[in-house]
Amino acid sequence: MLMMPSKDINHEGSAPKLRRFFELALAQGAIKIGDCRSGNEYHQGGVAEVMSNVQDRAVIHAVFKDERSLVSMLKALKQEDLGLSVVVSGLFDKVGKCCREAGLEKHTINQSIGRWGRVEELPPDPVLEINTMCGHGMVTVALIDQVVEEIRAGRTSAEEGAEELFKPCMCGIFNPHRAAKLLKALAGETPTAGRSEP
Repeated sequence: MLMMPSKDINHEGSAPKLRRFFELALAQGAIKIGDCRSGNEYHQGGVAEVMSNVQDRAVIHAVFKDERSLVSMLKALKQEDLGLSVVVSGLFDKVGKCCREAGLEKHTINQSIGRWGRVEELPPDPVLEINTMCGHGMVTVALIDQVVEEIRAGRTSAEEGAEELFKPCMCGIFNPHRAAKLLKALAGETPTAGRSEP
């Protein structure tokens, strides 16, 4: 989930509302939070610092590991009515289902219409599924490959590797819960990591 004010429309005085978003998210089971302006918990020294450093005009994120928590957060946001823009990122059918359960309707949908060019130069899809969780490209393919090798060698777990991949994602939108499932598949610990996983 992402929340942000609109520049020159409602950004002045938005910091308390953004902090309230974080409070609600953590209360509803968010596993990670972050701020595009100030960074995630590793950049700022902890979750409390992420919350206290929020400023007007911030673009903030909360990551959930299951649909139940997301629906609870959507219901809480609907009740609070903070008046700021909210974006829910995920698979269309699952996001739609969660919105309906929370009594909300989608306003806008953004969708990728594919990839063009020398797509044969891209890494394999399972690696791209992890790489593209960080929209700023901070979770590099080389780092993903390194973490997979560490898991295969038994030097780290998939969960620990996913946490390492979260660290460079400054805005904090990377989902380590989902990444751990994908890493297990890449390392050969599980047979498949389907795209339908939360």
